[in-house]
Amino acid sequence: MVSTEFSLEAVRAATPGVDNVIHVNNAGAALPPSVVTDTVVDYLRREEAIGGYETADERHDQLEAVYDSLGALVGAPREHMAVIENATRAWDMAIYGYPFERGDRVVTCRAEYSSNVLAFLQLERRFGIEMVLIDDDEHGQIDLAHLDTELTRGAAMVAMTHIPTSGGLINPAEEVGALCGEHGVFFVLDACQSAGQVPLDVGTIGCDVLSGTGRKYLRGPRGTGFLYVSERALDVLEPPFIDLHAADWTRVDDYEWRPDARRFENWETYYAGKAGLGAAVDYALGVGIETTAVRIADLAARLRNGLGSLDRVAVHDKGARRGGIVTFTVDGVDATSVHAQLLARRINTSTSGPDRARLDLEPRGLPTVIRASTHYYNSEDEIDAVIAAVDEVR
Repeated sequence: MVSTEFSLEAVRAATPGVDNVIHVNNAGAALPPSVVTDTVVDYLRREEAIGGYETADERHDQLEAVYDSLGALVGAPREHMAVIENATRAWDMAIYGYPFERGDRVVTCRAEYSSNVLAFLQLERRFGIEMVLIDDDEHGQIDLAHLDTELTRGAAMVAMTHIPTSGGLINPAEEVGALCGEHGVFFVLDACQSAGQVPLDVGTIGCDVLSGTGRKYLRGPRGTGFLYVSERALDVLEPPFIDLHAADWTRVDDYEWRPDARRFENWETYYAGKAGLGAAVDYALGVGIETTAVRIADLAARLRNGLGSLDRVAVHDKGARRGGIVTFTVDGVDATSVHAQLLARRINTSTSGPDRARLDLEPRGLPTVIRASTHYYNSEDEIDAVIAAVDEVR
């Protein structure tokens, strides 16, 4: 059931961690609500009591319901959802399962996640594909005109990170999906930072594949992720790995893939985490992602504006539309030192270096930046406290 009214008091009461820290490292791993932790611990306790296989059998319906929850999250049938150990491995299962041929052009953007770019570099060496980089437009997001030009030249795939790890940008996924549809190009969307932060609908976006994680804006357990694959993707992709869960051994010398997206899963998985992921998605849907997306962006704007008003503090976020990630530097103070000094004040942030975003930070000549990422359970007072703490540090 989707909530029609947001209550900061209620979500903070359900988040024990807010009593200990000011947590603005949600792009790393968010504070889970009690229901997620309780679900994971309860599952583990049941394994302790009766055994792992036996618990999986007993909790069959609970585990199956996770696929319904994930489908509701992205607007897809449950048969098109898979539970994978993390977003990167989910993305890998799709990318490495694509039947690339030498000379295939794969189009990506400056916001692309470092692990994704590394995969393309490996595929260039292995299969002779060509990675084509789309420039930023005047807002710092993917340039749609340049993308249209490159798709007209021909491409096998567009792979785009929806929200980068190194800034507040939200790339225009629906517009990219529309161009891919016009040109008949396979579209893979990395929604690692956007799942739980902004509403997602794969039909509206027009992507063939979408990967996401549990630990960030969904507030789920670490070691959980998911994959959406469209009907076309099921026809095109062949998982790079196979086991007795992904396929049936039909004869001594033959096998058949599962008909649904679970062909991308492994037989052995983190069952307690899977249950916790389902609880996290249900909680997010219950609070209302349409509502919380606005709050996350508003809190980040408050943080950007406050930091930007400080002398010797520079904010580095791009994009016509911006979300909950705020990146900044303090002139004369190393980012690692800023992070440590904030941590000493019980404020959790993170850092992002050029080696994590060579297509983005490096061309802008930026050093390692401090990353503060808001969530809907943060209070306005906490945001003001972060600004005040940075003022002290500078």
